[in-house]
Amino acid sequence: MPTRVKSARTLTSKIVFRGRVFNVVSDKVEEPNGVTAQREIIRHPGSVVVLAIDDSWRIPKLLLERQYRYAANQVMWELPAGHIDPGEERLAAAKRELLEETGYTARKWRRALSFYASPGFLDEAMHVFLAIGLTKGEAQPEDDERITVHFVPLPQVFEMAAWGKIGDGKTLASLFWLEKNLRRISARPGNLRNAKLRPSMRADDE
Repeated sequence: MPTRVKSARTLTSKIVFRGRVFNVVSDKVEEPNGVTAQREIIRHPGSVVVLAIDDSWRIPKLLLERQYRYAANQVMWELPAGHIDPGEERLAAAKRELLEETGYTARKWRRALSFYASPGFLDEAMHVFLAIGLTKGEAQPEDDERITVHFVPLPQVFEMAAWGKIGDGKTLASLFWLEKNLRRISARPGNLRNAKLRPSMRADDE
């Protein structure tokens, strides 16, 4: 993420909404550039996103989820993700979310990238982790989660993103990183690192 500059000076601050995961505040601030303004901000503890790859195939497959999102009013393709609990380390949160939502654990983990979801009004930072060497277990979804898990060959995932079939921002940002760094990722010799990615592969629903 970009280097931080001198902080704004908060003149007044009021919490206008308290939620289970985030709060909304209305702050009067003096920003580093001298502008004084009223800013309404969603304060969020941050989230983790998981690029979980099954590298046991000659063409590696990415674990994607399908679930209904009320705000978008549609069923969406997404990577496993969730918020960071108070006092929780980012990697621990990533491992917890992968297990809870999909039932999978991973042998190898690597930090990929971090970014702000929508910095105009939201302070949520999203931290993406790469997970390789998957082992299937039992999912532990929350009561309001209805998630189906699909393993999709990487070439098809990139095609889905390019053709607008994936509309989730965190998933698109993570896929951009993955596509650009695929050849540098260390995995089992002769597998993920050296895989030849070919288009028009069909999804394997698991």
